Amino acid sequence: MNLKATLLALLAFAIYSTHDVVVKNLGSTFTPFQIVFFSSLFSFPLITLMLVRDPTYGNLRPVHPWWVALRSLCVVVSPTAAFYAFSTLPLAQVYALLFSAPLLITILSIPILGEKVGIFRILAVVVGLCGVLIVVRPGATSLSGGHFSALLAASAAALQSVIVRKIGREERRVVLMLYPLLISVATMSVVMAFVYVPVELEDLAGFAIVALFGFVATLLMVVSYTLGEAALVAPMQYSQIIWAVLFGVLLFDETPDVATLLGAAIIVGSGLFIIAREAMGGTSEQTPVLRTRSRGISPGSLRVSQAMRRPKRDADD
Repeated sequence: MNLKATLLALLAFAIYSTHDVVVKNLGSTFTPFQIVFFSSLFSFPLITLMLVRDPTYGNLRPVHPWWVALRSLCVVVSPTAAFYAFSTLPLAQVYALLFSAPLLITILSIPILGEKVGIFRILAVVVGLCGVLIVVRPGATSLSGGHFSALLAASAAALQSVIVRKIGREERRVVLMLYPLLISVATMSVVMAFVYVPVELEDLAGFAIVALFGFVATLLMVVSYTLGEAALVAPMQYSQIIWAVLFGVLLFDETPDVATLLGAAIIVGSGLFIIAREAMGGTSEQTPVLRTRSRGISPGSLRVSQAMRRPKRDADD
């Protein structure tokens, strides 16, 4: 079962990477706001299929309105920032910076979840952040909005994951899934008045592919986490760096430099170490990184743990 789960996770992240290639192509014509708007809009019928299966009793009033609002804001900011980064930076560089999310989750889990982080995980975070500096190379290269956007996307994804870890036991799945989608569409609708570019039929197909691929990849992750151990499935996200290099070379004439690959290796190594430490138990009671099952930067896609959720059971993102 673990082998099957691992293969499904690899397939899911291959689809996610293809999703990002489509985003990068659309980004040459459209702003990230328009891409997020249409991909979220196309996600509505897909998400509805999941919402109608919610067996929990209750209304749509959040138990923790401020946390839900902050998480919804993060779910809007993260894909918007990531999509801008994809449109301006090489794929491998964007992924390397997005991979810093587990490091940020470890840091945020201390004040928000009361997580006890031991010296080894702290050192892993420090080493991982050094890897981020190697990728960004402040002073050696000019920093762009794309670098800032990739780090903003990772930060927003990390924050929303920690928030749902905090409130997931008490909030209904429909609340956690519906509010971010509604806020995303509403916010982007306002912004569209200023950035709208006419859409051709093939562009609509691209937006639909972004929504569909995000949804299908998430469903594959649901099955993967259902079949296998999280400690084996979670590291598969780092396979995206391989796809980034391949797609970058073949489709966009992007050849990652030594600093990007070195920094990415350090970040990935730190993330893997944190996952391993959480899997071993000990000081980590919340295991926030292991329980971060969604990629966090696909607008409108359901969150993995919310799709897996059962009534009166824990929900992790």
